[in-house]
Parts: sequence; C-alpha cells; structure tokens
Amino acid sequence: MVKAIVGANWGDEGKGKITDMLAQQSDVVIRFQGGANAGHTIINDYGRFALHILPSGIFYPHVTNVIGNGVALDVSKLVGELESIVSQGVPAPKLIVSDRAQLLMPYHVLQDAYEEERLGGKAFGSTKSGIAPFYSDKYAKTGIQVCDLFDEKILRERFFAAVELKNVLFEHLYHKPRLDAEELMAQMLQLRERIRPYVGDTVAFVHQALKEDKTLLLEGQLGSMKDPDLGIFPMTTSSHTLAGYGCVGASVPPTAIEDVICVTKAYSSCVGSQTEPFVSEVTGDAGDELRRRGGDKGEFGATTGRPRRVGWFDAVATKYGCMVQGATQVALTCLDVLGYLDEIPVCTGYEIDGQVTDMFPTTPSLLRAKPVFTTLPGWKCDIRGCKNYDDLPQQARDYVDFLEAHIGCPITFVSSGPKREEMTYRTTKLYHHA
Repeated sequence: MVKAIVGANWGDEGKGKITDMLAQQSDVVIRFQGGANAGHTIINDYGRFALHILPSGIFYPHVTNVIGNGVALDVSKLVGELESIVSQGVPAPKLIVSDRAQLLMPYHVLQDAYEEERLGGKAFGSTKSGIAPFYSDKYAKTGIQVCDLFDEKILRERFFAAVELKNVLFEHLYHKPRLDAEELMAQMLQLRERIRPYVGDTVAFVHQALKEDKTLLLEGQLGSMKDPDLGIFPMTTSSHTLAGYGCVGASVPPTAIEDVICVTKAYSSCVGSQTEPFVSEVTGDAGDELRRRGGDKGEFGATTGRPRRVGWFDAVATKYGCMVQGATQVALTCLDVLGYLDEIPVCTGYEIDGQVTDMFPTTPSLLRAKPVFTTLPGWKCDIRGCKNYDDLPQQARDYVDFLEAHIGCPITFVSSGPKREEMTYRTTKLYHHA
C-alpha cells in the first residue's frame, strides 16, 4: 500500500517527525518533489538532523530510500548530506536516485539569487536554492536528466546549450559574469562519479515493490498553500506540494494511494516574504513569545535560519489544505507549545469586503482578508512528553475537538513534543481511520 505524508499549510508543520515515525513501519520511503530548499527536522537516537534532500527513512536499515523523478536533484547537496549523516554514526542508507530525475545546476542557484536581487522590494522571499529556475528549465525542456550524465555526447550537447542561454541572461539582464562552461562540465563529471552507485530505474523498482505488497511512504515537502496551482500563487514554490503529485514525481499509480496523512501545527507558522498573505498572523510581543516557544528550538527555518512568521491556528486555510490534499487523517503537532496561554484564539473565518466566509479564497481576495477569531480557554500547564491522549487536560482535548470540527477531517495523531516518542494517539470524534 502507499501512504503519503504532506503539509496542510505553508510548510514547517512538523512533517519530519511524523515521516520518521511512519518510516519505521515502511519498506520504501520516497521523496517525490521539491529540492534542498526546505528541511525536515528529525530528532532520534542518533541525534538531531535537518534533512533537506534525503528521504526520512535513511535512519532505518530495512528501508529503501528513493529520490523520485520529480525531485530537483542538487547532487552536491545530496553528497554532502550523505557524508554528514554517516559522520554522525548513522549506518550508510539504502538509496536509489531516479535516472529520470533532473539536475539542479549551480547556474540555477545563481539565477535564483540574481532574480531576487533584481526584484528588490518585490522579491518572492526565495531560499535562493535554485528551485524556480530549475523547474522553469524542466518545463522548457532545457533541463538535464541524471541519465544524461552517463552519455557524454548527449550531456555535452544539452549542457552547453543550457549554459549559452544562461549566459545571455546573466550578461544582459542581470549584468553578471558569464559562466565558464568547461569548468562547470568538469565539476559535473566529478559529481557523476559520486552518485553513480546510487542511480537506478526507480520506476521499475516502485512498481515491483507494489507487486510484492510492500508499504511505500511518500514524503512531501512544504504544504498546500505553497502549491503553484492550488496555493497562494504567486507566493508559492515551483513544484506541486500535493499528495496527488506523488503519482507523477514518484511514479506511483493513482489507484495505489490509500492513506493521506496531512500534518498541521496547533498554531500557524510560515517562512516567506512579508508581502505573503498570512491572515492569522500575530505580531509584537505576543508573536515574539510564540516564536520563541515554538517548534524544537524556536520558529526558525531549517534551511535558511530565518525567523518564521507565526499566527494562531487558521481553520479556514487548514480545512482547504486538507481538502486539496485529499486527507484521510490529520497529525496535529506542537500542541505542547501552547501550554503557557490563558486563552487561545483560533481563526474560524475571514472577513472580506464586509462579508465573513469560511471558504479559502484566491490570492487577490486573500490579501484583503481579516481574521475572525474564536477564543478558547488554555490549559495552563506543561504537557510535553505526554504519551496517552486521555491524560491531556480537558481544555487541551477540547481544543483538539474544536479544531477537528472546523477542518472536517479526523485528527488521529497529537504531538506532545519534538521527539519521536512524544506522541499521543486519538480516537477521533468524526470517525476512526485504521
């Protein structure tokens, strides 16, 4: 069977911990989209890790980890991450890199930085990891697949054509130095040898695993709001962040996905430009306090280190996020963070042009939206480390019930801390998903 773990919101929902937990029960874990532009933080017996491109199953010797064809593959980041985890005592993982994945090149990273510089005050808040230029090239058919690395005639032809295009942009639009194609080519050939042992036919591998009734886990990056079609365009990423894209990016048949676990925090957080719509945002001293207490070590990006914007739980956005993901169940993370509050606001509606709605709108309307809050009592105690849902304070359980009723999807996991074992399991009021 195939399960997918995806984000309901803007990313940063705590998917790494949930993926790490479910990876233990899986045979195959697959990254199917995105690149090294966002990280998953995982805390386990080996230590604390911020994974950016490796699948979260790498900590389990029985798991085969797959980097699917939909991933923006930064080979230097992959090699560096592999070396880093092994140096921290993690056994060398089983890893297959799709021969159909495309390469995120050094010129993609440069172009990303140059474009953000050119945009100035209208920049998108990119992580400058090269993601938008990579996907632009992929769909313009000027990208380079992993399999091209092993045919030097094809590689040279495609690579030099790509560099020629980039040099026109770099020289005349950005007024930056030209690229040295021969130097970059030599770097690519060196990196080719570093990943050669891992490259394989992941399409055949995945379909064979399904025939053998293996358990496959699809690991999503970012969340629903960052999808370029169904998110807050244009303040989105450039790959599809929805479980449905796993059918393409991991070559999994649509009929095989049986379970979609949508992850959301007990409050909201977002890394991105200040121009990005974030309706339930809390600022000032209250925002600083929530940011300081949030996450594992405060609300700061795993990739950039940037302070995340924080807000109260947004039931409008989360209901929409779960809907477009096709969520079968929800994992609620960071409930323990809210234990310091006397009362907790929840955004249950948006006021747009004088009308209140609980339907998530398109971006122009979203930019005019004001939050409508319902305030719930806090539980005023530390619940970190609780492993039995029924042991949580009544106010905490009431809070979870309230969120579940407003998002219309069963909350089955409730996290009580950042560590893998700090988790409670809940029989939902809506229905129990086995």
